Amino acid sequence: MNLDGLDGFSIEVPSWAYGNSGTRFKVFTTRGVPRNPYEKISDAAQVNKLTGLANRVSLHIPWDVVDDWADLRRHAEDNGVAIGAINSNLFQEDEYRLGSLCNPDPAIRRKAVDHHLQCLDVMRATGSTDLKVWLPDGLNYPGQDSLRGRQERLAESLRAIYDAMDPDQRMLLEYKLFEPAFYSMDIPDWGTSLLHCLALGEQATVVLDTGHHAPGTNIEFIVMQLLRQNRLGAFDFNSRFYADDDLIVGAADPFQLFRILSEIVAAGAHRPESGINFMLDQCHNIEDKIPGQIRSVLNVEQALAKALLIDQEALAEAQRAGDVLAANAILMDAYETDVRGVLADRREARGLPRDPVAAYLASGYGEKTASERVGGTQAGWGA
Repeated sequence: MNLDGLDGFSIEVPSWAYGNSGTRFKVFTTRGVPRNPYEKISDAAQVNKLTGLANRVSLHIPWDVVDDWADLRRHAEDNGVAIGAINSNLFQEDEYRLGSLCNPDPAIRRKAVDHHLQCLDVMRATGSTDLKVWLPDGLNYPGQDSLRGRQERLAESLRAIYDAMDPDQRMLLEYKLFEPAFYSMDIPDWGTSLLHCLALGEQATVVLDTGHHAPGTNIEFIVMQLLRQNRLGAFDFNSRFYADDDLIVGAADPFQLFRILSEIVAAGAHRPESGINFMLDQCHNIEDKIPGQIRSVLNVEQALAKALLIDQEALAEAQRAGDVLAANAILMDAYETDVRGVLADRREARGLPRDPVAAYLASGYGEKTASERVGGTQAGWGA
């Protein structure tokens, strides 16, 4: 079983996944969650230490603001990880009630642009090259604002941010079908994101979040199209049953995760040179934070391993011959292969635990942080 394609593959984990999180009704607290960005990075480093697959940590601004960015970067490097994408925040300011980059008020749009310029400075200080933009702007009622006018304002705002970027920096532009707006989101789908990226230039690419689509959407088709245009910049991996549920990757539909990664493998886009940033974006409401992240990382690894087992030559031959059943069987044979033992052997050969979740539980790290992290502000949404 040849899994050489796993070499060099890595997944970025989000700093916000390690803090307290919840639903619209309640934020659930957990003993020992981080109180600051340093402790978030320390927790994220545990995932990499046990899996060997999570060597970058996404930060969220202003949630992760510190006085000394160089010191935070050193802290990450000392823990064996690097600072990954810098995420902007456009959904917590009172002024953004009617939008941020699309707001009718030019002063508010300027504030939102300036926030992204601050994020670019953070990137320069931490060594990050990716600016991730999720736009919560939208409308709740027909007639509330001009749909076309908002797109024009968005294009102008994005251009101001894009023109301030360094040559080695990228803009990762995310989309979402609905929420927080319910009549129309200003970037509701991959086509809208792609159009803005094409207008901006080569340093603008699309972020695909697996929870941001209508039910029944063929996500692997979107993956294929963005790969064809060389505009798939990053993934936000999570899982959903109904909407943007932000659950552990593969929890709802592991076959969908396999199908997505099959398109990635077919294009060779799983390799580091593709430039695609594979990231997690999930907030654990009821499960422990670090084991939840470990489980997601392992689920992505397992789905990728299965995708690597697809006999691409035989599949192409069956497709050319119009042999529907044979082509489907080739795909299903790979999916139904149990790769868990082989992946455990591979981890062991690399000096990693066969079972990272069990190793974490046995390490005592959770009990240690629960006893030490007393006082201060426990990190959560907006902390």
